[in-house]
Amino acid sequence: MNWLAKINLNKVVEGLGPFRSALLLLTIVVVCLYSGYRMGNFYHEYQMDTLSLQNKRLAVFYQHEEEQVRRIHILETELAVERLSSQRSLKLLAEMEKQHYQVKKELAFYEKVMAPEKQADGLVIDNFTIAATQSPRHFRFQVTLVQQLLKKRYAKGYVELAFTGSLADKPHKLALTKISSLSKKELSFNFKYFQIIEGEFTLPEGFTPENIKVSVILPKGKWQKHRRVNESYPWKTTG
Repeated sequence: MNWLAKINLNKVVEGLGPFRSALLLLTIVVVCLYSGYRMGNFYHEYQMDTLSLQNKRLAVFYQHEEEQVRRIHILETELAVERLSSQRSLKLLAEMEKQHYQVKKELAFYEKVMAPEKQADGLVIDNFTIAATQSPRHFRFQVTLVQQLLKKRYAKGYVELAFTGSLADKPHKLALTKISSLSKKELSFNFKYFQIIEGEFTLPEGFTPENIKVSVILPKGKWQKHRRVNESYPWKTTG
């Protein structure tokens, strides 16, 4: 900006004359106005292009937002339907469990009348399963005992298992104590409502099992009589 300070306008006017000086000044003003106009148009177009681009981006954003809102509404509707279905399933399951319990009570009553040997003072073998393990001829068993009396006392006793089948093409019988390391204490029970007894055993080579006899023995005690419940199951493994 130092060069502007060095210009002496009086000398310029004296050198050019009043008319030429006025003409020069007018030319400078016109050039400045024209340059300002062109520059203004340039920035105006630039701003319009930028505004148009931003509007397009904003339109895409709004469209994306509408799609997300629509998707959220769909997911909320699906979630509400799933919750309703889950509530209905839970209600149906509760009703089925109630019916199952009622059927088991009726079955226990008829078994007590028609087959008293299948229970002892309300104690029954509710379930028995055998499952194969990763080791050859090695299996896991599980016996579920349940008391079905309304006024329950502690049932004390133990369980015995015997396997019948064939060995060397001849009938053969094996006791659990011969093919397992389980002690009598591990096969004992002492419960008021239910108890699960489980363990493992290994069948000898050449033995083909056919049936399992499960016996529940209640020794004579202060609050219980000597009773024995026997159930036979065909050989069937799971897993």
